[in-house]
Amino acid sequence: METLHHDHLHHDHGEIHAVSMPDGRRVNRAFKIGILLNLVYVAVEAVFGWVADSMGLLSDAGHNLSDVASLVIALLALKMAQMPPTARYTYGYSKATVQASVVNSIILYVAVVLIVMESVDKLLHPVAVDGEIVAWVAGIGVLINGITAWLFLKDSRRDLNIKGAFMHMAADALVSVGVVVSGIAIHFTGWTLIDPIVGIVVAMLIALSSYSMLADSMRLVLDGVPKGIDPERIGRIIDSVHGVDEHHHLHIWPLSTTSTAMTVHVVVSDIRLVDRVITEVREAVKSAGITHSTIEAETSLCDSPHD
Repeated sequence: METLHHDHLHHDHGEIHAVSMPDGRRVNRAFKIGILLNLVYVAVEAVFGWVADSMGLLSDAGHNLSDVASLVIALLALKMAQMPPTARYTYGYSKATVQASVVNSIILYVAVVLIVMESVDKLLHPVAVDGEIVAWVAGIGVLINGITAWLFLKDSRRDLNIKGAFMHMAADALVSVGVVVSGIAIHFTGWTLIDPIVGIVVAMLIALSSYSMLADSMRLVLDGVPKGIDPERIGRIIDSVHGVDEHHHLHIWPLSTTSTAMTVHVVVSDIRLVDRVITEVREAVKSAGITHSTIEAETSLCDSPHD
């Protein structure tokens, strides 16, 4: 074993591009189309909601307007993530996608609260509604929101920020389906209370389906280990590299919603193996989702375990 002055022999930063990254051009186009379609639909819904005296349509127009804001937030975060690092922001601005996913998760739950409040108010103070107009306008919403959600579907599996946009559009489509159902029911039965009842049911479904996204977003904003990455597995991978006696000071955190960083100290059995060990550890953790690795090699365990 080498003497103590050989400890901390090598400090290496390795960046590796993530596999299956979202297609930037396709995603940018999806955001622009989604924002345009939803702005047009908000205007249509607001006008016909006022004509039909439908709180369902008016509240859904407000909900869709909040989703337009969410799409804009997500798009801005995506643009920031594509900007190069600077002397002050050495990791770049990619962490903006994490903040955007949190904001959009919160907006979803604010929308749920507003839908429930408006629905309860309509239960207590029912009003006459033109069910036919409501059903037709909401039917257009199902189409527009469904198309927009479809635009984000493929990349939503790769990026939590894009998943937020997808969830908003899918939730809107679900809300619109509920409004269609209530509009048809009102048209044929005249029972106006079906509108707020459907609104409450849809709000609960949105809340339940959005919980995982909120939990994942909060984990990332607190620099927790991203979902899908197992620290114990990372540790086993590191230890399996020939020449590694043990590892310590393993830290894993998100740089963005698609990029994950890791720092680790590895104790090597032979000073001559340092460069090879660092290269092999970096390549080994790449397959487990680590896109940026900082590896420090030592020839003896001299650091405090709490550093």
